[in-house]
Amino acid sequence: MKGFDVSDFLARLTNGFLLQGAFVTVWLTAAALAGGFVLGLILALMRSSNVRACVAAARFYVWVFRGTPLLIQLIIIFTGLPQIGIRLGVTGSAVLGLVLHEAAYLSETVRGGFLSIGQGQWDAARALGLPRRIVLSHVILPQAIRIMLPMLGNQVNGLLKATSITSVISMQELMKNSEMLMQVNFDVLEVYAAAACYYLALTTAWDAAQSWMERKLGRAYLPASRSDRAIEISHSVMTREITT
Repeated sequence: MKGFDVSDFLARLTNGFLLQGAFVTVWLTAAALAGGFVLGLILALMRSSNVRACVAAARFYVWVFRGTPLLIQLIIIFTGLPQIGIRLGVTGSAVLGLVLHEAAYLSETVRGGFLSIGQGQWDAARALGLPRRIVLSHVILPQAIRIMLPMLGNQVNGLLKATSITSVISMQELMKNSEMLMQVNFDVLEVYAAAACYYLALTTAWDAAQSWMERKLGRAYLPASRSDRAIEISHSVMTREITT
């Protein structure tokens, strides 16, 4: 077995095929995060509902998708759905599997962010006559996102690496492209070391973006207390609705 070849590693590090896989990993992560957050928000609202059926359905969903491996979920979606006439293809199956899986975790993150906002915020917004959707979108959610951001950061880091599991259904992301490239010259260590560098670069870039967002959101809330902020947002929303 040959030793580690530095020149071969550098060649793989600048290989366009691996770079293409890295781009696929990025958009796959972004799509799964966006879809998972929207679905997770719906699940969190269902868990906070007074309707028992909604609460039970949301709990069942979280129980199933948090309690089973992503690998099994992807295989069931990719091979099981066509048997009932639903054909999504590799890309559709990969995105759907990641969205459904991430939503179960993000729903708990969102619910935790909502629970961290004091009841006084809801009471102050309702006292001003704001409808529930405005309270959620303009008062509660902006404050909750600032609290959820560190947890979301960990979730994105994990999601970037979890996209590699989609290679089992032939999704040509970074890991699948690494496997295909490795089979050409059988330079296993060099190819996987290059892939590891790509993953490290992606997670490092996200860490920097997360730090910037945390500083940005932190400064936005420095001038006023939390309750003052809720009243300020509520007044601005009411003024906008009156003028329009």
